[in-house]
Amino acid sequence: MIKIGELSKRTGCSIQTIRYYEKELLLTATGRSEGNYRLYDDNSISQLLFVKQCRSLGISLKEIKRLISLKNSPDSACEDVSEIVDEHIKQVEIKMKELKSLHANLKSLRTQCLNPHTVQKCGILKQLTLTNTNS
Repeated sequence: MIKIGELSKRTGCSIQTIRYYEKELLLTATGRSEGNYRLYDDNSISQLLFVKQCRSLGISLKEIKRLISLKNSPDSACEDVSEIVDEHIKQVEIKMKELKSLHANLKSLRTQCLNPHTVQKCGILKQLTLTNTNS
């Protein structure tokens, strides 16, 4: 059994993040010490690393809760897991399109000021000012 500080060191998650995941019911402490410190075991480490891996893939806490629920129900259909990942892929594709559009807009904006000028003559600032008044 280990305390939260050791769990943090072993997993690379901050203590604040660990407490947040507990609050969100993504992680459970296995007990308390005589001094009322939370105690964790190897299962806690596995749980936290699972959540951390999901978060590194941009999976939402809601999706992670569902994945944990499915993981804890080994007789559930694997298609349920696939559906969660498929939906997440769709969301990532939407974000990618939005980022490509943002990139194009920024590159276009950058062309408004190719030569060194004073801020007073800055084409980027002028374009941004026009954009704000046209919104």
